[in-house]
Amino acid sequence: MNLDFDTKVKNTIEESHIYREEPMKKHTTFRVGGNADYFITPGSLSELEALVALCKETAMPYYIVGNGSNLLVSDEGYRGVVIQIGREMSDIRIEENRMQVQAGAMLSAIGNAALRSGLTGFEFAAGIPGTLGGAVVMNAGAYGGEMKDVLDTATVLTPEGERMTLSNRELEFSYRTSIVSKKGYIVLEASLSLSSGDRESIKAKMEELRAKRKEKQPLEYPSAGSTFKRPEGYFAGKLIQDAHLRGFQVGGAKVSEKHCGFVINEGNATAADIWELICRVSAVVKEKFGVELEPEVKRLGEFKR
Repeated sequence: MNLDFDTKVKNTIEESHIYREEPMKKHTTFRVGGNADYFITPGSLSELEALVALCKETAMPYYIVGNGSNLLVSDEGYRGVVIQIGREMSDIRIEENRMQVQAGAMLSAIGNAALRSGLTGFEFAAGIPGTLGGAVVMNAGAYGGEMKDVLDTATVLTPEGERMTLSNRELEFSYRTSIVSKKGYIVLEASLSLSSGDRESIKAKMEELRAKRKEKQPLEYPSAGSTFKRPEGYFAGKLIQDAHLRGFQVGGAKVSEKHCGFVINEGNATAADIWELICRVSAVVKEKFGVELEPEVKRLGEFKR
């Protein structure tokens, strides 16, 4: 234990927001992962800034998470501080066609707020089980839409502790990445620019996309959504299907029979099972088709390969 950090963190964050030896399986959509030394939920942007500064001051490793919907934590857990930007920092403010949203807001909550205000353009994201912060980091997208299509500006915290507001262009969005990811910035909040629309039409579109997800995706099982990035010129799920890997299993981890682009936890998978399956699927697809499958899922902690 880092005693210097342990002593000082109590003066920075309310004790009820500090969890020690916290099982990360409670905080990832894969529902796997060992304990983090600390799991901390700052109550404000200023607390977040102070906590990050304290981690740096005491040489304490830290990692930022939102809903844990794109994260695989090792069975050994994480030796450091997992900082969750979530409910405590999830304000949504609307003025005319603009939404000012804190990074911890769930995309579903943003979609519902847009619907209530008769704003269209965010329907594609409303069913993604993540937070705004994570969506900005990876330029999340679905059904033909991406965050870059609706985001005006984002305020970030740099590794040096400086707040910066970046324009859409400065965020350098591309497929499943952004300058935020490349530079190690932390998203604090963002401004979204939407359009006025008809509430019934917006609601119908959201329901249509929700039905598509339910029909085509294995939502009944823990997963991290699409496991692999889309290779240029191909679809990951189709390559995996054509490699005859539908239903392929390692321990409790399985290639979904409903959608081959998803690796699911059938109920008793370990993080090691899931990562081994991802590696084997990648190897078979590379051998059969010469295509590299790059995982979309981020890893945290120690893995054997």
